[in-house]
Amino acid sequence: MLDFLPAPLKGFLAVLLILVNTLLFLPLLLLVALLKLLIPVLAFRKACTVVLNTIAWYWVGFNNTLMKLLHRLEWDIRGAETLSKKHWYFVTCNHQSWADIPAIQYVLNSRIPLLKFFLKKQLIWVPLLGVAWWALDFPFMHRHTKEQIAKRPELKGKDIAATQAACEKFRYTPVTIFNFMEGTRFTPEKHQRQNSPYKHLLKPRAGGTAFVFGAMGEMIHTMLDVTIVYPGGRPGIWDYLCGRVRRIVIDIRTREVPERFLGMDYENNRDVRIDFQRWVSELWAEKDTRIETILKNNN
Repeated sequence: MLDFLPAPLKGFLAVLLILVNTLLFLPLLLLVALLKLLIPVLAFRKACTVVLNTIAWYWVGFNNTLMKLLHRLEWDIRGAETLSKKHWYFVTCNHQSWADIPAIQYVLNSRIPLLKFFLKKQLIWVPLLGVAWWALDFPFMHRHTKEQIAKRPELKGKDIAATQAACEKFRYTPVTIFNFMEGTRFTPEKHQRQNSPYKHLLKPRAGGTAFVFGAMGEMIHTMLDVTIVYPGGRPGIWDYLCGRVRRIVIDIRTREVPERFLGMDYENNRDVRIDFQRWVSELWAEKDTRIETILKNNN
C-alpha cells in the first residue's frame, strides 16, 4: 500500500513502528512475567505462559502486518500446507542475512508454535530480556566444558539432565525450538576461510542440534528443514526494512528425526557422534543442491 514511498523513508518508518510496537508490548510482557515469577502456583504460571505467548504472537504479527503495509514483496512458500500449531517441531534454516529472522517469522508465526531458542544460562541475567526469555519459557542450556568435567567427573551427564528438567514443561504444551545450524551468517569470506564443501552454505555445526535432540528427544521428533533463498541477491536487514527485497523463496521440508538420534549421548558416544554428523552433512548437501535449483529456476 505504501510501497510508492522512497526506500529510506520506508526503512525509517519500519524501524520507528517496530520500536513503538516493542515499547507498547514489552511493559505488558514484563508485568505478566513478574507475576509469573512472584506467584509460584503451577496453574497460574501455566495461564501466564499462555498470555505471554499470545503477547509475543501479536508482537510478531504486528511486524508482519507492517511489512505488508510498507512493501510489495512476493513470497514463494513451499511445504507449509501440513504444519500445525498443535505439533512439536525443531526448525533449522540456512543463514544468509539478519533478514532471515523476520522472513521466517512471517512465514511460520501463525502456522506453528512460537519460535524459541536455546540460550546460555548466563543470559538469564540480561536486564529485562532475561526475565522475558524466562517467562516465555525459552530453554536455558547448562553446559560444562571438557576441562570442568575432567576436574569434576561427577559433572558428566549433568548438562543434559539439567536441560531435560528445564524442558519438562514442554511435554504437555507444543513448542518450536529454532536453531541456525551454520551458527553464523554466510559470507564469501567465511565460506572461503572454512573451505566449505558446499557452494551456497557454510559447514553445519552439529553439536547444538544434537544437544536439542539429546535433551528433548522424547518430545521433538519432527524437524522442519527450512531453505531460504533471495533470488535478487543476499540482502541486509536494512534492505529488507526499506523494501528493496522483491521476492523470497522459502522451501520447508518436514522430516522425521531418525529414532537413533532421539535422546542420544552425542558428547560421550563417538559412534553416535560420527553417525549424526554424517546425517547432518547429507541434509546439508541436499539443501545446497536445492538452493542451486531454486536460483536457476528464478533467473
